[in-house]
Amino acid sequence: MKTTVLLLACAVFAGIFSGCDKDELIRPFSTIYGIVSDYETGEPVEAASAVLSPGGKTTVSGADGRYEFKDLDAGQYTITVQKAGYQTNRKTVTAVALESVPADIPLTKNQ
Repeated sequence: MKTTVLLLACAVFAGIFSGCDKDELIRPFSTIYGIVSDYETGEPVEAASAVLSPGGKTTVSGADGRYEFKDLDAGQYTITVQKAGYQTNRKTVTAVALESVPADIPLTKNQ
């Protein structure tokens, strides 16, 4: 009985770890997120385009002004945010492995 339980435990353990790719276990990704807001009012700005450089990833802020870039390698990035009726704004952020880094970006209305 003990031998059967031991063999079953070994089979389960081997099955769990044999399906994992080596790179999946050692890739420490980062996330950059933030809120795009109106500089004067502090209100969220919906549908603002956010572009990440390097990498060229693009996203759009939601109704709450939130944007997010996931699965990033650690390093320095510049986020460029723009929307019609506002001046373009940029922010440089350092992504840290296994962390979520905040980067709120205000936009100033054109005059």
